[in-house]
Amino acid sequence: MTTVLAPLTRPVAALLAKLRIDPFIAAILATVGIASLLPASGGTATGFGIASNIAVGLLFFLYGARLSSQEALDGLRHWRLHVTVLAATFVLFPLLGLATSVLSPGLLTSPLYTGVLFLCLLPSTVQSSIAFTSIAKGNVAAAICSASVSNLLGIVVTPLLVAVLLSSDGPGVSGSAVLNIVLQLLVPFVAGQLARRWIGAWIKQHSAPLKLVDRGSILLVVYTAFSAGMTEGIWRKLDLGPLLVLLGVCVVLLAVVLTVTGTGAKLLGFDRADRITILFCGSKKSLASGLPMATVLFGHAQVGLIVLPLMLFHQLQLIVCAALARRYAREAADEPGELVPA
Repeated sequence: MTTVLAPLTRPVAALLAKLRIDPFIAAILATVGIASLLPASGGTATGFGIASNIAVGLLFFLYGARLSSQEALDGLRHWRLHVTVLAATFVLFPLLGLATSVLSPGLLTSPLYTGVLFLCLLPSTVQSSIAFTSIAKGNVAAAICSASVSNLLGIVVTPLLVAVLLSSDGPGVSGSAVLNIVLQLLVPFVAGQLARRWIGAWIKQHSAPLKLVDRGSILLVVYTAFSAGMTEGIWRKLDLGPLLVLLGVCVVLLAVVLTVTGTGAKLLGFDRADRITILFCGSKKSLASGLPMATVLFGHAQVGLIVLPLMLFHQLQLIVCAALARRYAREAADEPGELVPA
């Protein structure tokens, strides 16, 4: 099959190289396009959701098998890095979200402003933060710990921040979310650690399976999330003008956070690998956690528009961070430089 497809894929790869378009970014954009034209719904959407969960579980199993126990403990003990990531996630982001109040209700409607602020209160995403950290040759062990801790704390911190900063009559977040994190992330990782004595050497010698899971899991998340938005008709509830304003807000928000985390990590004296981890773990927001939380915390008809900023920001962060990760991967052999996006 590879021999048959090679003559077809080579011209496409050559064209992307000539235009200086990252193939992975092209794959993400193609996935968004496919989801827009052919969104998964019903049983198909359920199947893609299950496939995404399996891919994420396999991702953590492979990381557990690849990382030595000492590396994992080193990642857990890296408290300065974790505090920095948590500060970006639960302090910097909320402050920026509150700052967008100057745009409401003039440029941002009340539901959209609520959505932007809700986006800023969410924990960091897990699988894409770790995958991009791995691609960029960052501190994967610390990324696993930091992203997982962010999600675990987010189960409690996000509803509390919503209660303080937003008006919400939701009943709270159920304990099933904590159980899902444990089953989907921690259990596969521990299983990989236990299986490392048998498959660890093979995983290190054959990087292709891990690379495939890294990128495949992100593409699955993109397709599943964008399909859900298309199926629910979220994009049809908004005119072009407010949508462009919202896009601008998301672009500025991501740019500011990437700049602050990249520059701040350097000023705090972190090495290159740790700065990459802080950059990717501290700049993302979790769609997987945000959608169910929004359903619980905002139990009314406006929930579709409230999660719209999150869906838009999620797609944007994947595209931008994919480009950054590949750039840092190409620079891995060079001297560490500024981790501030150009």
